[in-house]
This record gives sequence, structure tokens and C-alpha cells, in this order.
Amino acid sequence: MTDKLHTEQNEADVAIVRAYLEASMVPDPDRAAGFMAPGCTITFTGGRAFSHPSGPTSVNAARYKWVKKRMERFDVAPGDGVTTVYSCGYLYGEWPDGTPFDNNRYVDRFEVVNGRITKMDVWNDSAEWILDPALRR
Repeated sequence: MTDKLHTEQNEADVAIVRAYLEASMVPDPDRAAGFMAPGCTITFTGGRAFSHPSGPTSVNAARYKWVKKRMERFDVAPGDGVTTVYSCGYLYGEWPDGTPFDNNRYVDRFEVVNGRITKMDVWNDSAEWILDPALRR
């Protein structure tokens, strides 16, 4: 029975993370914020810390003409009172000059407690691709 409860909780926590990411891609940072607990911290690429999804949205608006995530998988690590969910996949979109890109790796790490995201960390290849355009695919 415990395994079934863990599985159901894991699925619920993945659904919260997926809904957050989908709202973020619209972008609708206010809707995304509805999945966050008070005091949630988002540590974005470069170590930028934000308390609301509008922070990463503003960074993305300056970095890309548009960007979306192709969510390939979710890895779940249940813990004592917290579920850690990793979303792994690829960014695709256009750079500000209109040049398309794809296959830009990303990993987002979330901590979910009582049905709310309490922490998020973001990593992707964009900075490297910006520094060295030859790396772009």
C-alpha cells in the first residue's frame, strides 16, 4: 500500500511541476505562481534568484525572441516530506535576431511540499551557445 501511495504522490507532484512549466511557457507567470508556495525561491541560470516566475520570464524575454521546452522526462526522488522532481529535455525557439534553435539541453529541479513548489533550480546550454555561436544546433 505504501508503494501505491508514493506512486500517487509522485504522479501528483509531477503534474504540479508540468502545470507550472506549461504556464511558464505561455508565458503566464501569474498562473505559474499559483503552483508555488509562499517563500519559494527560483534560482535561474547564472545564479539569479527570484521569488516569482516573472523574474525568469523577464530574463527569457531579453534572451530569446521566443522559447519553449520539449519536456522529455520527469525523474522523481521522494524524500521525507519533500518530493524532488527533475524535468529534463530541450529548449527550442528563436534567438532575438530570428535565428531558430533546437536541442538546447535543460534540467529543472523542483522541490514540492504539500502540493506546492518550494524551490526551483534551472540549468541549460543557452549561455554557452550565446558565448560561442558555433555550438548552436
